Amino acid sequence: MKKLVTSILSLAVAAGLVGSVAFAAEEEHDLKAATEHAVANAHFPILKPKNIDWTFAGPFGHYDKGQLQRGLKVYTEVCSACHSMNLVPFRTLEDLGYSEAQVKTFAANYEVQDGPNGEGEMFTRKAVASDHFPSPFPNDEAAATANNGAAPPDFSLIAKARGVERGFPLFVADIFTQYQEGGPDYIYSLLTGFHEPPEGLTVPEGTHFNPYFNAAISLAMAKPLSDDQVTYDDGSPQTVDQYAQDVSAFLMWTAEPHLEERKRTGFMVLVFLLIFTGLIYLTKKSVYANKEH
Repeated sequence: MKKLVTSILSLAVAAGLVGSVAFAAEEEHDLKAATEHAVANAHFPILKPKNIDWTFAGPFGHYDKGQLQRGLKVYTEVCSACHSMNLVPFRTLEDLGYSEAQVKTFAANYEVQDGPNGEGEMFTRKAVASDHFPSPFPNDEAAATANNGAAPPDFSLIAKARGVERGFPLFVADIFTQYQEGGPDYIYSLLTGFHEPPEGLTVPEGTHFNPYFNAAISLAMAKPLSDDQVTYDDGSPQTVDQYAQDVSAFLMWTAEPHLEERKRTGFMVLVFLLIFTGLIYLTKKSVYANKEH
């Protein structure tokens, strides 16, 4: 009896492994077909971005300050080596829950160019809260030279500048759901989408295959994140998936720091319009109630 049970379990495990291999092979085949179709029609990305359940989604969405602080840490320790945030001043980090003293200390870790001084020369000094995140490169040409000929984009507004059209009928539903998370969805999908190209597919030298890239089958940026790369102090998982979600949320905040205020104002406006419409209707009924027809 024991041998029979063992045999059944072995067969079940083997069947599961075969099923997993078959599923992986089918997925690889589908990706290859999708890639060939995208290349033939010059239509990218190959795969649509994944839809993530963001805290800031919907009419009552809000930012998770803990997530934004983790995203800042990922940006600082990983992304800032190549990407600037020239439009984001350090002082706005107080909105993430940091004190004024903490922001000053954080800004002092950076150096910015200032001047000219009394002798007409530019000089370098430690950044203060009113300064903006500096670029890691002196100019775009230097940035391109250091990155296989492609200058890394500035991250200040990247979450609003990037996004993939969802097409019909999703864009109609987006009117009612107020879907505006296309940028963060795209960034997350891109960061977690690096893997080997399908069998038989070659990509240009110095580039890396990513089916979520919205311009080609590959991009110059290599996979930037790996597990346990950034240490979290709050006990959150130190995985590529978590890093990608956190930095994507942070970049949404840098692009739209007043999102919560905008949504509150929009809700109040809608309530006012509903009340005003009701008052207009009651006024109309009152004015015409005694009119002879």
